[in-house]
Amino acid sequence: MTGDTALRAVPARPTGRKRPAQRWTPRLWALPPVALLALFFLYPLALVVRQSLRPDTGGTSLQPYADVLGSEAFRHALWTTVWLALAATAGCLVLGFLLALVIAFVPFPGARAVARFIDVYLSFPSFLITLALLFLYGGTGAVGSFQFLTTPWGVLLAEVTYFTPFVMRPLLAAFAQLDTAQLEAASSLGARAPRIVRRVILPEALPALAAGGSLVLVLCLNEFGIVLFTGAKGVTTLPTLVYGKAILESDYPGACAVAVVNVLISVGLYGLYRVVSRRAGA
Repeated sequence: MTGDTALRAVPARPTGRKRPAQRWTPRLWALPPVALLALFFLYPLALVVRQSLRPDTGGTSLQPYADVLGSEAFRHALWTTVWLALAATAGCLVLGFLLALVIAFVPFPGARAVARFIDVYLSFPSFLITLALLFLYGGTGAVGSFQFLTTPWGVLLAEVTYFTPFVMRPLLAAFAQLDTAQLEAASSLGARAPRIVRRVILPEALPALAAGGSLVLVLCLNEFGIVLFTGAKGVTTLPTLVYGKAILESDYPGACAVAVVNVLISVGLYGLYRVVSRRAGA
């Protein structure tokens, strides 16, 4: 072996630590999105938290939280928000699952157009659906006058109507990835439609149901337009309580305290969903 060949055969030694410029390049690329996040989200949130700690008497105190949490109006709004969100989420899961089954597995003319319309429907504002229900079933509605629209049940109907496509969209995507050979094998073995849905389709749809349900739950907890446009009497949720304290009562520390509580509930539920989805392997 010649000297040149021996030198070429010796593996090159590692250069050691990376250069400082190579170590800092990923961090520099991360600075713009972090700065934008801090400017448009964290900074306004910090202002709300700071305002919630500054009562009208001056100084820094937790008195706004004590006044809000101890009030009957807050307890009523919290209970109304929670049960409406849970009931609407349950209704959206059931209705969305059934409608997605029909669109995905029951052949009928226009099924593809209906699936595309769901994507367009997601861009509609919530108050538009509420106004449509009022025009149909309100006091001077085209179909007839139904007074329940101004009750909590009317709010629940409007939320289920508006948020059901948010469950259908991930379900349709999951059904599109389902292996049809499993369905054909189950059918050839004599399994009927309910059993196929329960044993084959539903297990595959659970991650999509969890994703859609968690999204609907968080959106219902923070929904404002539907409650406002239905004009439901005696229905006060946490977002409408924030509006009432800030705009009608000019109680900005109290409004900010309610807003902070609402954010904590939403973030806590999202964190719980993440833990459950990880354990379920979703």
